Amino acid sequence: MNIGLVAHDSKKKLIQNFCIAYRGILCKHELYATGTTGRLIEEVTNLSVHKYLAGHLGGEQQLGAMIENDGIDLLIFLRDPLTPKVHEPDVNNIIRQCDMHNIPLASNVATAELLVKSLDRGDLEWREIYKQ
Repeated sequence: MNIGLVAHDSKKKLIQNFCIAYRGILCKHELYATGTTGRLIEEVTNLSVHKYLAGHLGGEQQLGAMIENDGIDLLIFLRDPLTPKVHEPDVNNIIRQCDMHNIPLASNVATAELLVKSLDRGDLEWREIYKQ
């Protein structure tokens, strides 16, 4: 499955630690991330990550295009709800696209953990049927 990974600046260390903890599961899937997030994940996990531009430079839009085309099966977007972003419309657009295309979305580490464990159990195989 294709997993999207995005983290706002204040959540970058958290997504790194999450990917370290679940490296054994994540390594079985294709990972896609905005530029800085992807680079930081690769540095600490040795996982291979397809990297887009940095989020604020268009990476969130690139990821959004993949979501629109059913190229992402699961999105982990650790966002900072307390710090407004200049590119907030792009953030909201990704969330809206996940809702429109029935893509499981985690916006915090607790939900991310549940989704990754579900993925490992095979609970998300319905995505393959849904995409056909």
